[in-house]
Amino acid sequence: MNANNVLQTTIYIVVLLALSVPVAGYITRVMDGSSRVVRWFGPLEKLLYRIAGVDASAEMGWKQYTIVTLAFNVLGLVALYLILRVQGFLPGNPQALGAMTPDGAFDTAISFVTNTNWQDYSGEQTVSYLTQMLGFTVQNFLSAATGIVVVIALIRGFARHSAKTIGNFWVDITRVTLYVLIPMSVVIAVVLMSQGVIQNFKAYEDVPTLQTTTYSAPKVDAQGNPVKDAKGNPVMVDTPVAKQTIAMGPVASQEAIKMLGTNGGGFFNANSAHPFENPTPFANFVQMISMLLIPAALCLVFGRMVADKRQGVALLAFMTIAFAVCVAVEIGSEQVGNPAFTALHVDQTASALQSGGNMEGKETRFGIAQSGIFAVATTAASCGAVNNAHDSLTPLGGLVPMLLIQLGEVVFGGVGSGLYGALAFALLAVFVAGLMIGRTPEYVGKKIEAYEMKMVSIVILLTPLLVLVGASVGVLTDAGKAGILNPGPHGFSEILYAFSSAANNNGSAFGGLTVSTPFYNVALGICMWFGRFGSLIAVLAIAGSLAEKKRLGVTGGTLPTHGSLFVALLLGTVLLVGALTYVPALALGPGVEQLMMVLGH
Repeated sequence: MNANNVLQTTIYIVVLLALSVPVAGYITRVMDGSSRVVRWFGPLEKLLYRIAGVDASAEMGWKQYTIVTLAFNVLGLVALYLILRVQGFLPGNPQALGAMTPDGAFDTAISFVTNTNWQDYSGEQTVSYLTQMLGFTVQNFLSAATGIVVVIALIRGFARHSAKTIGNFWVDITRVTLYVLIPMSVVIAVVLMSQGVIQNFKAYEDVPTLQTTTYSAPKVDAQGNPVKDAKGNPVMVDTPVAKQTIAMGPVASQEAIKMLGTNGGGFFNANSAHPFENPTPFANFVQMISMLLIPAALCLVFGRMVADKRQGVALLAFMTIAFAVCVAVEIGSEQVGNPAFTALHVDQTASALQSGGNMEGKETRFGIAQSGIFAVATTAASCGAVNNAHDSLTPLGGLVPMLLIQLGEVVFGGVGSGLYGALAFALLAVFVAGLMIGRTPEYVGKKIEAYEMKMVSIVILLTPLLVLVGASVGVLTDAGKAGILNPGPHGFSEILYAFSSAANNNGSAFGGLTVSTPFYNVALGICMWFGRFGSLIAVLAIAGSLAEKKRLGVTGGTLPTHGSLFVALLLGTVLLVGALTYVPALALGPGVEQLMMVLGH
């Protein structure tokens, strides 16, 4: 990394941490009802409860909280699926776009409900304005709110003692949506519009080109994906072009919650590399901050709610250190680029070319530094938005985001889901430490016993099971291999990345893999659903169990969980579990590619 890269990374981390402090205080006050905003809008909140028939004073045990959470998200899944299937008959569709295929709608609906936002379609060619707003944007808010309320319920499990309840789901999700996500999204949307992100309801505009150009292009289906022949090769057709279509739409409003809620799905196919979604370096910086702002703040919310701010600072330190290391590796790999280029020249052109690094697949307006930070931030969180082509990253540059996803996105992570994943690793870390010193493990005054560790095992091991089994099926079946456009280890990396992204609810893709097929739509949809809600159920079970426990006093044998020793222990636990689980698979993909690049193949 050169000085410019270090400076940009440092500025980003400093601004992120500085903003997380007031946001943490605000979220804490909102969730305990002490915020002035809650008092100001109290009558509106009570009216909503009255209309819905909700008793806001009645709290729920973990089982009831879980059932209501699942039912709420199933209802959202059904509603979004129906919108996608009848889109052609609904208003707000100036381009007269038709319905999604059944398997495409199944995959997409699950994607947005699970906070994954995996997209196997071109947004501007497939979904209407109404679908973008009523379907996708609504779920961007609700899926993000679901993750936050679940981690708040888990924090209450640590904070309470001898309690049977962990909160009221309806109150929690109303307050998170009404007082946290909506106001912050409005502010971010206004900032993005000031930078040139579009926000309108115009029909697409056709602009004539200076001359007609004919080129050979792949034939595409209704979803904008290449049609293949019996041998799996794209069907090519001659295509004359005399005009250019400029897509319009309400972009800024979706872009704001897409980033703030770590959702990720782009309004356009090019996602945050599209100038209408991400027009300037400042807009890019705002989007990068938005991705990690709430996840970083929730660490401090944890410390405030358990009445020990040092605990939250320790978690935030763990995430920040891991993030900084990953950014250094990512930008360093991309800045060096492919050493094979130096063999093409022996004069100063070679050194100039090498110093420029790997710019393939990157926007020149962002460069390697902002592209590298973005790639790490979007995969450290469960966002999945991209401003560069991950498929074009160097082998090590591609390994970093893939590994961050596979670790469960606990380095900041998604809104809510990142922190409850990190807390699961924290429980595992104190369990291991307890075994080492011969004491019953304790964390934040709660004894960690067999039941909690069983649930922690589900949280930590469920997604690797989905990833590795899914990727194995993908490379062993004809339907899975039919989507590969790049042979060899890179094709394997693309499949491994796809299942990693789906099971861990990230949504980004390596690219180069045709996933708009029934096989991938169904397989990835299943991974997304169980990766999200399988872990979520186990987390709420932990919350219920901890809430019932008595708080233990600190003794001379209590392992401190707020200092540098615990931060190092947590880092080691996360890396050890990740290494043991994924290193063999990563060796077959990015590992082999790195060796091939170094050897000049």
